[in-house]
Amino acid sequence: MSKILLKGGTVVSPKGLKKADVLISGEKIVAVGRHIRTDASVVNVSGKLLFPGFIDAHTHFDLEVSDTVTADDFASGTISAIAGGVTTVVDFATQNKGEKLSDALNNWHVKAFAHSSCDYAFHMAISDWREDVRAELEAMFEQGVTSFKVYMIYDAMELSDREIYELMVELKKYGGIVGCHCENSGVIGKLREESVARGDVSPANHPKTRPDYAEAEAVRRFLTIAQAADAPVIVVHLSTAEGYAEVQRARERGVKVFAETCPQYLLLDDSVYDQPFDEASKYICSPPLRKQDDQKVLWQALKNNSLNTISTDHCSFTIEQKRAGTDDFTKIPNGMPGVETRAILMYTYGVRKKRITLQQMCAYLSENPAKLYGMYPKKGAIKVGSDADIVVFEPRGSGTITAAASHSQCGYNPFEGVRREGSIDRVYLRGNMVYSAGEITLLNSGRYVSRKKPMI
Repeated sequence: MSKILLKGGTVVSPKGLKKADVLISGEKIVAVGRHIRTDASVVNVSGKLLFPGFIDAHTHFDLEVSDTVTADDFASGTISAIAGGVTTVVDFATQNKGEKLSDALNNWHVKAFAHSSCDYAFHMAISDWREDVRAELEAMFEQGVTSFKVYMIYDAMELSDREIYELMVELKKYGGIVGCHCENSGVIGKLREESVARGDVSPANHPKTRPDYAEAEAVRRFLTIAQAADAPVIVVHLSTAEGYAEVQRARERGVKVFAETCPQYLLLDDSVYDQPFDEASKYICSPPLRKQDDQKVLWQALKNNSLNTISTDHCSFTIEQKRAGTDDFTKIPNGMPGVETRAILMYTYGVRKKRITLQQMCAYLSENPAKLYGMYPKKGAIKVGSDADIVVFEPRGSGTITAAASHSQCGYNPFEGVRREGSIDRVYLRGNMVYSAGEITLLNSGRYVSRKKPMI
């Protein structure tokens, strides 16, 4: 069994920073401390930060949507993940109308198995709530799926308030949790129809027809349903100050709500939609990019530990795919890449700008998602007995983010030309070095992670 000693680094956890060596034996961490006596191969990581492998709990790889398929499948998507220090993704096994949950889960296992370069788990996205689906929930938990997603928008996915309530009540029996894409379907649908009828079909109309109050209303309604069900819930990809205010109000009245945001809502704003089509279409995602005032509120919420995770909603399409909406913005596939740049952006524009601390970065990218999604302490920690998923982070040096250096198949990077501080030096996945000095060193070594109940 191979042994590796990472010597001279600083271990980062939500509780603090400490100079410590980390001993890896096989796939596990077997010692953390100073002056470890061992015959292991020594890797000098002096001056570097050691993070638990980052977890991106919101990706969409190999997803059929908008009459096309995402540019990144589990092969390219997880290579991008590894290059960004992400050692585990939680993707969305998506049930089609009329489909059994077991069939949806099997479909995603087929997509991911033997193609993933990082470890992976699945949420179950439910589009069709039926009695036979209710009966399948216990089997989902037995197979390690303990979190579920619902949508308040999109014809192919939308559940009614009653159906969401029934799902929440049922999940309580098993200790599961439901997350929701919160946007008001009726209002947005009509605003989009009216925009197209007027001939306002450019990407600039995307944010105008998905206003902040449409998110806030849906967040309020979702959390009202959670209050009725007395169930813990997650608001995914929170993008607005108004939506955040609804989260806080719900917490004040006793609702147990967790909230996720994404780098795009912290660092990009809706001015990008005023560019020519090919450039503007890169940023078409839902919810759309918002105002700088929204960014300030979300950063402050992170500083206050009032949000729980930072994920990416990685859902990539090529410019050619985006051109399906050249004459009608409502036909542009929604989504953009992000799994590769999340950590470096949070370090550069979070930690270095003193908006968050290194400890908070670790919490939002590693420990919190591991706990919320039932993987801790196997994942999300540098502790004895944990998987040896470790990011060796070089805090020195700087550079520029470019599509040319990215691994996504979409062909662009929404943060093209943006300055970065620091870099991912190397990445270990269960004790195997999978990334070093800008190169992927081991492919297709990812495994399925069967998850336990959320630690909430």
